[in-house]
Amino acid sequence: MWLPWVKKHMEVSPRLEKELLTISPRQIDRRLGPYKKQVKKRLYGRTKPGTLLKHQIPIKAERWETTEPGFGEIDLVSHSGDRADGEFIHSLTFTDIHSTWTETRAVMGKSQAFVQEALEDIRNKLPFPMRGIDSDNGSEFINHHLMAYCKAKQIEFTRSRPYKKDDNAHVEQKNWTHVRKLFGYLRYDSEEALLKMNELHRGDLRLFQNLFLPSVKLVAKKRVGSRLRRFYDSPKTPLDRLLDSSGRLSLRLAGLRALRNRLDPLVLSSRLDGKLRRIHALSNIRYNPRERERAC
Repeated sequence: MWLPWVKKHMEVSPRLEKELLTISPRQIDRRLGPYKKQVKKRLYGRTKPGTLLKHQIPIKAERWETTEPGFGEIDLVSHSGDRADGEFIHSLTFTDIHSTWTETRAVMGKSQAFVQEALEDIRNKLPFPMRGIDSDNGSEFINHHLMAYCKAKQIEFTRSRPYKKDDNAHVEQKNWTHVRKLFGYLRYDSEEALLKMNELHRGDLRLFQNLFLPSVKLVAKKRVGSRLRRFYDSPKTPLDRLLDSSGRLSLRLAGLRALRNRLDPLVLSSRLDGKLRRIHALSNIRYNPRERERAC
């Protein structure tokens, strides 16, 4: 899908084209290994457990077996830098289990009202109806506001087991690939940064991630001796998964397919890089030790 656009921007020999089309995922990982080691990963959470309403929101711990889009996982990623005091921006991520379609919105703080408002914005932008959400046990999700909202919109609401991140493995993976790898661990706490981040999430970023970035899905596990062997389907973009599963092509999906045919992914990627650099410049240097050292 990318090669026709690549050929318009750079010279690609028949031999290189053949190698690009036949390279295995493992070989790609080997080639990218030195670059991945340069990215230091730091894991920490800012979730405050919600103690109310837990008995009213059922736990979902079993593997997802959905065959239609609309059921997804949600989570918040903090952009607090090296300190968690004061108000700062969070990214609310929704990822659809069936299609892997992902939407993200930036919210200031962890206000229940702001989280609900961001979720409603995501629901309106999805190319399919939102049928169910599964969250962790943070108080930003386990509250009367979100519970009443889900009942009003006829959205099934479930939660994971406390302290079991594997229950939300789908959205946790997107938190890294769709949020952390782009915005890093910098602190964003200004209204301008909030505006720019949401402008990116609602525009070029969602198109690039959902129309042009393929991923694989786990379809089966088989134990061979003491080892567990995993089997994956062929790589597909979220849009392609929706097109394959849709019995009747909706106007939204038809419009997205036509839009993808017109968009140049290399131009889109370059535009995203520029916007991300401008957002990085809006981070609060006082709470980013590395940036503070560079400034000195």
